[in-house]
Amino acid sequence: MTALSLPRPPFGDASVNSLGFAKPPAETRVVVAMSGGVDSSVVAAQLKAEGYDVIGVTLQLYDHGAALAKKGACCAGQDIHDARRVAERMGFPHYVLDYENKFRESVIDEFADAYLAGATPVPCIRCNERVKFRDLLETARDLDADCMATGHYIQRRRGAKAELHMAADPARDQSYFLFSTTQEQLDFLRFPLGHLASKAETRAMAEAFGLIVADKPDSQDICFVPNGDYASVIEKLRPGAADPGEIVDEGGRVLGTHRGVIHYTIGQRRGLGIGGLGDPLYVLRLEPETRRVVVGPKSALATTTVNLTEVNWLGDGSFEGEIQCEVRIRSTRPPRPAILRALSGRRAEVELLDPEEGVSPGQACVFYEAGGTRVLGGGWISLRRRPAA
Repeated sequence: MTALSLPRPPFGDASVNSLGFAKPPAETRVVVAMSGGVDSSVVAAQLKAEGYDVIGVTLQLYDHGAALAKKGACCAGQDIHDARRVAERMGFPHYVLDYENKFRESVIDEFADAYLAGATPVPCIRCNERVKFRDLLETARDLDADCMATGHYIQRRRGAKAELHMAADPARDQSYFLFSTTQEQLDFLRFPLGHLASKAETRAMAEAFGLIVADKPDSQDICFVPNGDYASVIEKLRPGAADPGEIVDEGGRVLGTHRGVIHYTIGQRRGLGIGGLGDPLYVLRLEPETRRVVVGPKSALATTTVNLTEVNWLGDGSFEGEIQCEVRIRSTRPPRPAILRALSGRRAEVELLDPEEGVSPGQACVFYEAGGTRVLGGGWISLRRRPAA
């Protein structure tokens, strides 16, 4: 089958192959992390068509017959079947690895505990960090692979070292979810789709290769959360998590009752059940110890200073001092100007030049080069402070 044209980052040396190695594709072994979706399937098919020594690996992250699984989620039964069909069509070996215990211990348990503590976790980041880019990457090394490729929409470029950059298509950019990738991992990883202008190009390639996943819908929400119902999953994992409590204002005045702290997130306005009290009220913070949901006016959500833990630095040099950059505190929001200050250990403080609403502990804060596309790293939001009066 003739290889299609897939844009690649320039490596500055015509002697290297499209993945950056100074040897023929046939002598370059690449493990492709295959979720069963169209993106990773196209990556595997394209690299095989280019002549690479491709090995497909799919992770079973939970029992696809269990209550936590949902139809159409990645790493479930149908997706494993689809990945296998792609491998059969393109003629490369495919393996399924049972990572169910690792996934539960590293991702699902923390997800439940974070919600119980009043945070809003991002399990997809933890999955990349602790499972796909750690354990699976080690498996790729055990298979004597030169690199591991994924279907993520993000760019890897060569500067003084391997750099992480936003995808060419802003609508598909997944840099927010990959900020915790370490430099060592980035040296080994490849992201062949990051340079495409749109998802339509990916689907066109899938059709050209005759892949059964060409029209497969994108996965939505978190893979182990059926229909986006986080609370029901947490209740199954942590019985008693949905005990009711009080909804109070900032002064402690009781305004109503709620059906469990896990049903609420910072910045939420709808579904509070306390209408008719004048101006709209928003969730300002959650107090799981007292089972209280604290509400107040929208102005009280504004945040200028964000404290971070577990900072991962991908910029040049060591992480120290004060840095002018842009930050993204939610995956759906564009980067905004900020000042990043390194603290002791892996902690940092971010000063937002314009206040941001709905900053929530447990979310990620990702750093970007000011005016550019390079990902400088990121950390996990622990505390927030309001603007000075």
